[in-house]
Amino acid sequence: MGEQLMILPSYIQGEWWSPSPDETNAPAEVHDASTGELVAQVSTAGLDLASALEYARTLGQKSLGALTFHQRGVLLKQFALALTERKDELYALSARTGATKADSWVDIDGGIGVLFSYSGKGRREMPNAKVFVDGPVEPLSKDGSFLGRHIYTRLPGVAVQINAFNFPVWGALEKFAPAFLAGMPTLVKPATPTGYLAEAFVRILTESGLLPEGSLQLVSGSVPDLFDHLRLGDVVGFTGSDSTAETLRSHPNVQTGGVRFTSETDSINASVLGPDATPGTPEFDAYVRQLVTEMTSKAGQKCTAIRRAIVPTASIDPLIDAVRTRIADRVVVGDPRVEGVTMGPLASLAQRDEVLRQVARLLAAGGEIAIGSTEPPAVMLADGTTGISTEGAFLAPLLLRFADKTDAAVHEIEAFGPVSSVIGYDTIDDAVDLVARGGGSLVTSIATHDPEVAVELTSRISAFNGRVLLLDRDDARSSTGHGSPLPNLVHGGPGRAGGGEELGGIRGVLHHMQRTAVQGSPEMLTALTGVWHAGAAVRSGDQHPFRKSLAELHVGDQIASASRRVTLADIETFAQFTGDTFYAHMDEEAAAANPFFPGRVAHGYLLVSWAAGLFVDPDPGPVLANYGLENLRFVTPVSPDDEIRVELTAKQITPRETDEYGEVRWDAVIRNQNDDIVATYDVLTLVQKQLTNVEGDRND
Repeated sequence: MGEQLMILPSYIQGEWWSPSPDETNAPAEVHDASTGELVAQVSTAGLDLASALEYARTLGQKSLGALTFHQRGVLLKQFALALTERKDELYALSARTGATKADSWVDIDGGIGVLFSYSGKGRREMPNAKVFVDGPVEPLSKDGSFLGRHIYTRLPGVAVQINAFNFPVWGALEKFAPAFLAGMPTLVKPATPTGYLAEAFVRILTESGLLPEGSLQLVSGSVPDLFDHLRLGDVVGFTGSDSTAETLRSHPNVQTGGVRFTSETDSINASVLGPDATPGTPEFDAYVRQLVTEMTSKAGQKCTAIRRAIVPTASIDPLIDAVRTRIADRVVVGDPRVEGVTMGPLASLAQRDEVLRQVARLLAAGGEIAIGSTEPPAVMLADGTTGISTEGAFLAPLLLRFADKTDAAVHEIEAFGPVSSVIGYDTIDDAVDLVARGGGSLVTSIATHDPEVAVELTSRISAFNGRVLLLDRDDARSSTGHGSPLPNLVHGGPGRAGGGEELGGIRGVLHHMQRTAVQGSPEMLTALTGVWHAGAAVRSGDQHPFRKSLAELHVGDQIASASRRVTLADIETFAQFTGDTFYAHMDEEAAAANPFFPGRVAHGYLLVSWAAGLFVDPDPGPVLANYGLENLRFVTPVSPDDEIRVELTAKQITPRETDEYGEVRWDAVIRNQNDDIVATYDVLTLVQKQLTNVEGDRND
């Protein structure tokens, strides 16, 4: 590349923007982590950040607000496919950050995987609507005319994400996906050392033509006055150092202005080797493999990496020997573009020097180097030879040991690189205390095959961790690993880890929404939520609801069946036919002695089966399948000679965006001759969106 590089652009207000040369006196320079070659210059001189935020709050909110959860979910899948088609471009750039192919897979494919995951979860677990209902109805009056519910609606601002340098793709997409699904536009601020990779994935998305207007913006460079422009309704997701997080958290717009702030920061994560996991056991071997992986993946530049290996005192020396052997056998440090290299450099020379400064602090506090050296290592260079690089940010894996397990330094100082420390423990109480001394972590793993050890440790350390991974011989091969956050599980941690929470499936979406308690009549809550509430208006007529396509069906459409009498012969026939001869159905004396029954009673499943016969329309039509019951409760027992009838009401209609059918949830209530409720449940059916011509002719 030439000496003069165009300053890395930002994507603001629907356009690519770069500062003019006369506005930029000294742009930041970004270099290849292995060769030192200049990759990009970065500056935001002259950028109108306030206008960018307002663009998101207006046009971004409008474009996303027009879409339902399912429509946004479909777009997330399309984003993932667009990135997948061009991910080779991202891999090539990722190598310049020092990432090996395996590292890049975690970052790039991991980020794409988050998009796929939230696309699927949004369409499976959220309604095809714009309001998300939380929890059951709360009756607030005896006659059912006044109800309460909790709902989530999207926040009216912008989701601002400030990301770390280590995962420029995954770190952005794991924040973007849930915000987008919630309906909030996002402004991405990547870390400068690897911001060119974030710029590349944003460029791919913009060129796809899929992004709703204002839904995604990118700021390449510093944003010193960002928080001055934030306000109530905005959300900030920060990943970085705890000191920076504290500075940002103290801003008046966060403290008193209503800006939501969540952070994921430094974390002195631990991995505990159980007392049963002695050398030679599968758990010991799995522990060693995991520890070396976490030391060398992304050159240890992971918020979730293992910083403290907490092992039984007797296992310290065997562990060090095993780690030394595995590093010697498996780890090749060098330029990640060279075949055979398994660990690349750190992201920059500045980052390497910072790691060495923290290692020096650990050594001064009593740590000893058990494996590795702080001297520049011999590495595989870009030309395939082995030598010492003066331009690359290389550092060999370092394992320290501490004789004093209570030394504050090992529990407080993080060297954010390929560095871990070994400390010993003597009892479970001891191990719990050592984990807690980290002050709050993103993750702790436990290697044990003893359920009692697993239960004792997990129950006592969970309060200090956002995630706990249990590792043993049964899951060693399938485990996703200590350092791998997953989109369907919570990522974050208490205390030093930042006290924030990201991902966690739909929980991550709800972080970008406001939960509100709403109170009103069944009719009003039905209108607000799109879910029929008992007491709201119903519609019944000559046409059976099962004859209606989704285009014709409305929430509140109902069929009220005729009654059917239950005889003792019916109960006995059902018992013999199914094999369910439980005494409550077959033994009058025993049933009468049961406090729940007046004597022999009908099977609950007999009643549900009969109810289906009472409400079903048997001819072919728009109803394609019954695929389940939910929330089934038996309330009042039915005795011989009682009668039952059923009311079936269209409760919720959910068209599927990519299919010619959708889901209808029906509210089913079985009542007896006294109008007592016998059973309540939801019936789920799949229904065509439109009637076919044949079906239309049949119904004429």
